[in-house]
Amino acid sequence: MHGTSLAPADPGGAGRAPDPIPGPAPRRPLRERVRALARDPGAAAPYALALALFCAYATLTVCRYRLMASASWDLGIFEQAVRAYSELRAPIADIKGRGTHILGDHFSPVTALLAPVYRVFPTPVTLLIAQAALFALSAVPVTRAASRLLGRRPGLALGVAYGMSWGLQRAIAVDFHEIAFAVPLIAFSLEALLAHRWRAALWWAVPLVLVKEDLGLTAAALAVLVAVRARRTPSASRVVRHALGVAALTTLAAVLTFTVVIPAFNTADTYDYWAKMDGGNGPLDGADIKFRTFLWLLLPTTGLLALRSPLLLAALPTLGWRFLSSEEHYWGTAWHYSAVLMPVATLALADACAGVRRASRARPWVRSYAYHLPPAVAAAALALTPSLPLSALTEPAAYRVTDQVRAVETLLERIPDGANVEANTAPISRLTSRCRVFWLGSTRGLTPDFIALDNRHAPDRDSLAYARQLHPKAAFRIAGEAGGFVLLELRS
Repeated sequence: MHGTSLAPADPGGAGRAPDPIPGPAPRRPLRERVRALARDPGAAAPYALALALFCAYATLTVCRYRLMASASWDLGIFEQAVRAYSELRAPIADIKGRGTHILGDHFSPVTALLAPVYRVFPTPVTLLIAQAALFALSAVPVTRAASRLLGRRPGLALGVAYGMSWGLQRAIAVDFHEIAFAVPLIAFSLEALLAHRWRAALWWAVPLVLVKEDLGLTAAALAVLVAVRARRTPSASRVVRHALGVAALTTLAAVLTFTVVIPAFNTADTYDYWAKMDGGNGPLDGADIKFRTFLWLLLPTTGLLALRSPLLLAALPTLGWRFLSSEEHYWGTAWHYSAVLMPVATLALADACAGVRRASRARPWVRSYAYHLPPAVAAAALALTPSLPLSALTEPAAYRVTDQVRAVETLLERIPDGANVEANTAPISRLTSRCRVFWLGSTRGLTPDFIALDNRHAPDRDSLAYARQLHPKAAFRIAGEAGGFVLLELRS
């Protein structure tokens, strides 16, 4: 199961010869790989795990949508952009402000890949299912790489730990974000790197510059890791030269995106998020929250052993901009920002465990720790799940659409297709596929046909007075109320 050098009777590994450093893994034709899977069902474990994770992720995210449990305005923003791409228009996201070009906010042209599917299935659920599929897909390279390094059972354990990790669960629970594309790209890049397939590792890393502006620096970090790992291999000078060239180009792409590309699409000719890097005490702000996030990344996910692997360097760009920012939402574990760190942490652990096996001078307790850690982190991920989003799948209420939700949907159906609607979080994703939707107060002089308000957290709000504050020169009437929601219609 683990090779003759690590028998269960001797988990400490005393007196063993070190395992050889794995060489480049040859790439077999697809037909041959499919036949191999048919001959050896155990080799299909990564794909079975990915399928199970997809079912869990998709069920959770769709159930949350059906219950109108959207966490933010982001799903609506991304749907507006993808809808525009599908109609061959510029990706305008009016929710961010009337006429806002999405590439002037974050540089994520990769979301255009969803346009053909959205054209056929024009609903926000398309984006949610796509994200579930991308996250589940990333479990395949993570599990394969861990299995190659440690054996099938430890590799599958790390695959389970990865798929159930808090970072992916948190991301699934906050609707759709562009980093859904980054997670499998990083996982495939690291798998190729660990298999000494240097060119593939670089090719998987480069598209990160099209996912989000900061991920160009992550691509550069992956390229540097290729250079570091390849420096003692045959043809090292050529590989190192190419890897450092990719690192330089992806860094340059990130710099140009921050300073030229995004400002070119931004009405203020700037990158709006520079403002979030100013003020306060810099890294000292929220030091306790940041430290807890760091522990969450390394302790339950890797047992701290990942600190022995240089692969953790790929996490530094993301941790850097998050911890240097003055935006509190970036510091903690509650949102989607840690999803891109999960494949890095998990494969750094696999790499560290394999390194301990190869180390001739490793202490017996370290060998024993590395031997037991894969099932331990899988157990930790499963033990933490009752406090994480996937635990909702065990609750009958997660699958039951309430009468209140049905009443709200009926209320929103009164809005005709193509209408201009101003709304807050909950109504947004129910309207963006068929209306032009704005965030409250972001219409920039345009008077909407309707205002859809979720007043559940402000039950005493005078909706008509609030509408007059937003549009002093317009008159609205209450068109209906249901479940704490109020629909206001512009008087003709």
